[in-house]
Amino acid sequence: MTLLDFKKWLALGTGIGIEIGSEDLTVTVVRVRPSGVRVLGELTIQHFRDQAAADWGATYAAFLQKLGVGHLAATILLPRDEVTVRQIALPGVADKDLASAVRFEIDSLNPHSEEEVAFGWARIGKTPSVLIAIVLRSVVERYAALFSQAGVKAASFTFSAPAIYSALRLYSLPSKDGLLAIEPAEAGLEVYGESATRPIFSARLDQPLERVRILAVSELRLAPETEALSLRERLPQPLAAPETYDPARACLSYSAALAATGLLRPISVNLLPDELRRSASRLRYVPTAALAVVVLLLAITSMAYPSYSDRHYAGLLEAQIRIFAPLARKAMEAQRETANQRNRAQTLDNFKQQTRQDLDALNALTHLLAPPAWASSLQLTRGAVSITGQTDQAAALIKLLDGSRQFQGSSFSLPLQKSGSGEIFSIRSSRRGVNP
Repeated sequence: MTLLDFKKWLALGTGIGIEIGSEDLTVTVVRVRPSGVRVLGELTIQHFRDQAAADWGATYAAFLQKLGVGHLAATILLPRDEVTVRQIALPGVADKDLASAVRFEIDSLNPHSEEEVAFGWARIGKTPSVLIAIVLRSVVERYAALFSQAGVKAASFTFSAPAIYSALRLYSLPSKDGLLAIEPAEAGLEVYGESATRPIFSARLDQPLERVRILAVSELRLAPETEALSLRERLPQPLAAPETYDPARACLSYSAALAATGLLRPISVNLLPDELRRSASRLRYVPTAALAVVVLLLAITSMAYPSYSDRHYAGLLEAQIRIFAPLARKAMEAQRETANQRNRAQTLDNFKQQTRQDLDALNALTHLLAPPAWASSLQLTRGAVSITGQTDQAAALIKLLDGSRQFQGSSFSLPLQKSGSGEIFSIRSSRRGVNP
């Protein structure tokens, strides 16, 4: 069982995602299982700002009761234009020191004082990059009061980037080569991307699609020809959904709902103060936890059995090795002795051949250095012959020696000298086909 398979077995739960739009609230409820995602329902509360909180809160409560999830708290996406998102690199900073390092950087990342803002942060995977979200406290308090008046239980105030990042990793891992997704949204295009140089890129831009793609590709440092898919195509596709479900409209709330279901969230940035966070009763996790324990035990058993089987098999092999080891040693010694004897025999054969080869070379020299040529000294080695002597025309000897079967690469080792009866020469020549 791989880590990815294990993560799929942990994909259990039901989540509620709410996107706060400029005019409407979009609510999506999903149920996640290892087999896939099912959208239980979707609700759009139009012009919620113009209604009394109790009125649209009653509509929301009735919607959840109908689906049987009234006990759940929602993950709420704040408006993108009210959240300042920063990404900084803190290489070498340990997790225990990360909070202090981020707090040290906050003043330089926003134009407001630290007392006026609420912020949340999370390390992006195993990279040194840290995702930071900053929002005015007045914004958080306003929405917290609004949802409290409506009776909406809020577990988290977050924004699109961490929700999308977690939703993409619910069942699989995105490509290491990077990705780029663009989705139409209110007042522009929602852009999300990942790359080796930029672990998360999130923005909402009000520009033409191609211009947005070029800007995102440049920011992520992806190949210029990288195409952008729609965000809803990148997210896990639901196995079932109501007829009224619109993936384009509910894309971000769907991401938030998926992020809310994971037992192991890859990244979580919660801007809601701890004292205002709500959650459902922990008893609802008992069946899931029991099932998870069973699955975990089965997983441990399935992973441990091959190790036990390998150890048992290795023990049997070692017992057989101990039995046959003496015979194997004798066989190896006999093989070594045979190889030594073969080498000795080959050495003797080679030595016998040397005498014949030397005699053939001397015989060839006897015929090549015919009168009036004569040799005053001759040195014969395994690879060459050196000849000193006298003849009428010494230059012809080079061609004569190289044309024979015994010699090659002949040359004068010393300059020719004139004498009263001819030329004194000194020639060195290599022997052909001689084993050294």
